[in-house]
Amino acid sequence: MPAVRLAPSILSADLGRLADDITRAEAGGADVIHVDVMDGRYVPNLTFGAGVIAAAHRVTSLPIDVHLMVVEPERYLEPFAGAGASIFTFHPNATRHVQRHLVAARELGMRAGLALNPADPLTLVAEVLHDLDLLLLMTVNPGFGGQRYIPASTDKIRRARALLDGHGGRIWLEVDGGITLETIAQAWQAGADTFVAGSAVFGTPDPETALRALRRRCAVDV
Repeated sequence: MPAVRLAPSILSADLGRLADDITRAEAGGADVIHVDVMDGRYVPNLTFGAGVIAAAHRVTSLPIDVHLMVVEPERYLEPFAGAGASIFTFHPNATRHVQRHLVAARELGMRAGLALNPADPLTLVAEVLHDLDLLLLMTVNPGFGGQRYIPASTDKIRRARALLDGHGGRIWLEVDGGITLETIAQAWQAGADTFVAGSAVFGTPDPETALRALRRRCAVDV
């Protein structure tokens, strides 16, 4: 099985202590730092932009994993690459020319990712696997942190794992939404290898201990 990657989401961090929270996550074994970008159109919430990406990039050498819940994500390709984004993930139903933008992300030095909402079929990514480095499955409906994991997501993870393995298995399979000590093990067993966790990390008194506990849970049979 692939290595476990933990991607703490700064959506749940204390923005007044962002550098400290990122440093603590790194000390706890985080593999990437996850940044959620929302525009108030694709989802109702508003969050971060290039300035926060740049701030995160200044305080860590970890990859910056940016998930765009925005309309016309192509408008952010160059600004986010310039700010230090390492992974550029967007929703295929938020733009017209998906393959073009995946290629553009790679040309700008970023890994190219696509995100699927709970109701989105895997067929939305099947034709662009050659241009894909990461597939993000939303295990909640996007827009807000702290939601509960949708149980049907586990079967979708299994089917996504089979799709990616059939292509060669180099594409990361990331899950985001409701990842806790109770849900990370089943998502791992289903085939996910990269886990976004917000409140399960930064909503605890000790993010370092929380991250280590999440990683240990991936060794548990469910």
